[in-house]
Amino acid sequence: MMALFPWLGLLMLASAQSSMVKNCHPGCHCEVESFGLFDSFSLTRVDCRGLAPSTTMPIPIPLDTAHLDLSSNSMGPLSDTMLSGPGYTTLISLDLSSNHITKVSANALSKLRYLETLDLSHNHLDSLSPSCFSGLPLAEVDLSHNSFQGFDMDVFTTKVNGEPVSVDLSHNQLVSVSANSHGRVLHIQSLNLSANRLLSVPRLAGLPLRYLNLDGNPITNIKEGAFTQLKDLVYLSISGLNELEEIEPYSFKDLQSLQVLDLSNNPKLKTLSPAVFSGLDSLQELNLSGSGVATLPNNMLTHLPSIKSITMGRNIQCWRTQKQGQFHRQLGQIQHNEVLNCNVEGVVL
Repeated sequence: MMALFPWLGLLMLASAQSSMVKNCHPGCHCEVESFGLFDSFSLTRVDCRGLAPSTTMPIPIPLDTAHLDLSSNSMGPLSDTMLSGPGYTTLISLDLSSNHITKVSANALSKLRYLETLDLSHNHLDSLSPSCFSGLPLAEVDLSHNSFQGFDMDVFTTKVNGEPVSVDLSHNQLVSVSANSHGRVLHIQSLNLSANRLLSVPRLAGLPLRYLNLDGNPITNIKEGAFTQLKDLVYLSISGLNELEEIEPYSFKDLQSLQVLDLSNNPKLKTLSPAVFSGLDSLQELNLSGSGVATLPNNMLTHLPSIKSITMGRNIQCWRTQKQGQFHRQLGQIQHNEVLNCNVEGVVL
């Protein structure tokens, strides 16, 4: 008789999962994902893309929903009530892309206290309400293909009693937050601002970003210190900037952890001074393909001690190698010189 209880428990769990799927909102697809020992834990993935235009928000979703796709629903301005109700408080990821969203109200996301991934791409946003992301444990935010001309750090501040409070994100600690504050420090690691209308690199100083994408913006100049205090950044993409003409010396000087720098497809970018690469001690990959840069400084390797590959032109690739030198009599060993070898002859580096 005792041996029946484990099976009884599994049957009850399966029944509960089946019930949740049956209660899925018409037009949505709900899928239960089980994991853990004996599939003892479950999360629900809900796909509500492209619902009927008459659908009102919020739509009811299962109580344990972790992933919700609401893309392509022509939602328009995102109000305080459109993402509220049972099931929304457990969301880990939310897709709101392609919804004609023109505005996100200050408290529209405030109840999503476990939200880590947010996709607001392909909308009509040109600004965000101050503090609209405060209190959320966001790690990844996609704001690509919108209409931002600038990006205000106020979206990352926390409010206490209605007043904005500064956030020290470089040490992951709140500054002067009262004991009654429900705010949390953002741990955002990935930010996509590609295909907007940014005229300059936004000030993101202190965010613990590891990935930043600024592709396809009408930026003409990258100024010294543009990436100040982004010491955790590993991947930076500044590709497809058709108007970019200059990168000033020391623009990347604080990017001590950067490993990949994509400067491809910037046709008006013709030259790069040696000091542009100052501080990039961890850089391993540099992509200049499709740009106007035809040559690099002779002392390139002294500025990029960790570089492994550089891509230029259309199909030119260069790798860091050691060139065997002559035997040194006093040291009793062969000295090696590091050089860049390319797959095309005649390339000046």
